[in-house]
Amino acid sequence: MRPLHQHLHLLTDRHRTGTSNRTLGLLLAFNAGAVNAGGFLVVHFYTSHMTGFVSLLADNLVLGQTALVLSAIGALLAFVCGAAVTALLVNWARHRRLRSSYALPLLLEAALMLVFGLLGAATLAWPTPFSVPLAVLLLSFIMGLQNATVTKMSSSQIRTTHMTGVITDLGLELGRALYWNRHGSPPEHRVHANQGRLRLFAGLLAMFLLGGIAGAAGFRQLGFVFVVPLAVVLCVLSLPPLWADRARLPLPWGRRPSPRA
Repeated sequence: MRPLHQHLHLLTDRHRTGTSNRTLGLLLAFNAGAVNAGGFLVVHFYTSHMTGFVSLLADNLVLGQTALVLSAIGALLAFVCGAAVTALLVNWARHRRLRSSYALPLLLEAALMLVFGLLGAATLAWPTPFSVPLAVLLLSFIMGLQNATVTKMSSSQIRTTHMTGVITDLGLELGRALYWNRHGSPPEHRVHANQGRLRLFAGLLAMFLLGGIAGAAGFRQLGFVFVVPLAVVLCVLSLPPLWADRARLPLPWGRRPSPRA
C-alpha cells in the first residue's frame, strides 16, 4: 500500500492513471460546486455557467441592456482567459519535462481563491469596465482554469465546473443499463452500460451537489473566508509534483545549479 504522500503526488502528477483522474475529478467537482453555489450568494452569478452568460449576452443585446451585455462579455472573457492560462502553463511545463504540468494551474487557482477568501468584500467592491465587480471576473477566471486543467489531464473525458455534459452522459449510460436485450441475441449485438463511466458520472454529479450545499452553507455562515480551506486543499494536492521539480523550477526553495568553473 502506497504512503499518503505518494497518493497525493499521483493526483496532480503529469503521469496520469484512470484512478488518479477519477479521484482528482471528484475532488475538483466538489470544489467547483462549492465555489459556484457559494459564490452566487455574494456575486449573484453562477460563475461556472458559461451557457447562461452566452444566453444573457444574446437576450440583452436584443433588449438593449448595455450593462448586462458587458457583464456577460466580462465573465466569458475571464473564463476563456483562465482556460488559456492553463494551456500556457501545461505546455510550458511539458516542454521542460516537468512533472508538475497540472499542478501549476491548480496552484494558481488556489492562490486566487486565497485572494478572494482573504480580501472578501474589498475584492467584491472593486469596479471593472464590465459593469460587474472584480469578484465575478475572478471567480469566472478560476473556473476557466479548473475546467481546462481537468479537461487536459483526462483527455476531455471529465468535466467538473458544469454538469450538463455529465448529466447527459449519465443518462446515456442509464439508458444502456435499462435496455432490454432480446433473449438469445448474439453477444456482439447486446447493449451494456459501462459501469465504470456510470459510477464516475454519478459521482461527479453527487460531489458537485455536495459541494454546492457546503458552499451555500459555508458562505452563509462564514462569508468569504469559507474558500480558504478549499484553497489549502488545492495547495496540498499541488505541492508534491512541484517539490519533485524544485531543481528545475524558479521557486524560492529550488536548487540552483552551481556555476561552472
